[in-house]
Amino acid sequence: MNTINRRSLLLAGLGLVGGGALAACSSTKSGSAELVDPSGSAVAAAESRRATGGSERTVELTAAATPVDLGGLTVNTWTFGGQLPGQEIRLTAGDTLVAQLANTLAAPTSIHWHGLSLRNNMDGVPPVTMREVPAGGGFGYRFVADRPGTYWYHPHVGVQLDRGLYGPLIVEDPHEPMKYDDEWVVVLDDWLDGVSGTPDEAFAELSKGMGGMGGMNHGMGGMDHGSGGMGMGQSPSSTGGMAMRFMLMGATSPLLGGDAGDVNYPHHLINGRLPTAPAVKQAKPGARVRLRIINAGGDTAYRVALAGHKLTVTHTDGYPVEHQEVDALLLGMGERYDVLVTLQDGVFPLVSLAEGKNATGTALIRTGSGGAPAPSFRPTELDGRLLTADQLRADASVRLAARTPDVTHRLQLTGTMAGYDWSINGRRFDMDDPAAGAFLVGQGRRVRLEFTNAGQMWHPMHLHGHTFQVGDSGPRKDTVIVKPKQRVVCDFDADNPGQWMVHCHNAYHGESGMMGLVAYRA
Repeated sequence: MNTINRRSLLLAGLGLVGGGALAACSSTKSGSAELVDPSGSAVAAAESRRATGGSERTVELTAAATPVDLGGLTVNTWTFGGQLPGQEIRLTAGDTLVAQLANTLAAPTSIHWHGLSLRNNMDGVPPVTMREVPAGGGFGYRFVADRPGTYWYHPHVGVQLDRGLYGPLIVEDPHEPMKYDDEWVVVLDDWLDGVSGTPDEAFAELSKGMGGMGGMNHGMGGMDHGSGGMGMGQSPSSTGGMAMRFMLMGATSPLLGGDAGDVNYPHHLINGRLPTAPAVKQAKPGARVRLRIINAGGDTAYRVALAGHKLTVTHTDGYPVEHQEVDALLLGMGERYDVLVTLQDGVFPLVSLAEGKNATGTALIRTGSGGAPAPSFRPTELDGRLLTADQLRADASVRLAARTPDVTHRLQLTGTMAGYDWSINGRRFDMDDPAAGAFLVGQGRRVRLEFTNAGQMWHPMHLHGHTFQVGDSGPRKDTVIVKPKQRVVCDFDADNPGQWMVHCHNAYHGESGMMGLVAYRA
């Protein structure tokens, strides 16, 4: 069934269509345990404790079907306000965001505020924390943003985030300790909408899996790709009778542990622009610039470098780390990194290499005269010292105090390309019963999530409403890459009551079923 129709029918059955906030529902249960209501008193009390004293920032976001110029190529897609990325929302920590969503699409939608620790009923996740916002409807989001950092917003309905429905959200530190002259928000994206089809069509094809491809497992033990370069344009006879428009074959990366991705994207964008017509940042030679880099892609990890420059990594997912100087860094979907760079004199390409997919996005930083390199230019820095999150240490100011976990939840990441049956602990998320199999936590407890990847595909795992610490002293993050056959341990303090999603931020894996619920007991 079409993703949108499936969700709409579910919500109609629950009596939620036409909506916005959920009515109080304190009887929500997981097994015999009652769960904290997303709109209940515990959530309201937590919101009242957030640092305030700031101002209100009011924005209007209109979800609409619009044409967008990617730089000489106009596509029909869905956007917020007709621009790509959507408008930058900028707050100061302690401010209250008042965001009014108007949905002019022919489909329901929502807005999730990725990475923010906010009140549960504003998290934008149907049907857990709110109703879908129906076609022609609207919803008002209101919450305190009390933690500085680089965040972003996108829908949490179907695979809508793989259209143009996303934008950056920056929360500034009123006592910013770093010194820099300028900053640039850089949004990376993989693009197919309006070119090879739509994300819903891509998901429909992927959902069929590879079981009908004439037994073409190529010795891959579950058909998790690795088929020797077969890609878009292959004939049905060469793919076991299945004509493929979207499924990507043969994309591999040792850095990601093998298979690099599922989806064949015609284009890779930086700030909504093609490499042939890149976004340009004007600056002065010698300027110290903060780059806030966001991976808004649906299925692509990016290796990022600025030609002729070193990057000093200062933050990941909004939280400070011990600084490291590198040539390049890797971002999975949903991850963010802040870096400082001192600019030289000239024209320098900022390049996002689609890891394992042999394609790039490009933007330019211009501080002087000179021509731009060819759109296909790849700086040598991409093959220099590369940073991944496991090499980072949290800054002492945000490192969790040592503490034995009160509860440990083991999340085995399961599924194969053969059935496209992505799941957690062998259970595909049930939209009819979101609380089934929930990972239960108690207020004030130290919680450990152990992610174990049993398959052959990497997964960027994202937790809503909280920031965990990776390992004993690793970075504070909300999204972490879990490679095949890898175990990643993440600890967090249960200090934000409600019902929170934990899921793979590959849009297609999550929608297929690799989602779960971290829920507070009432």
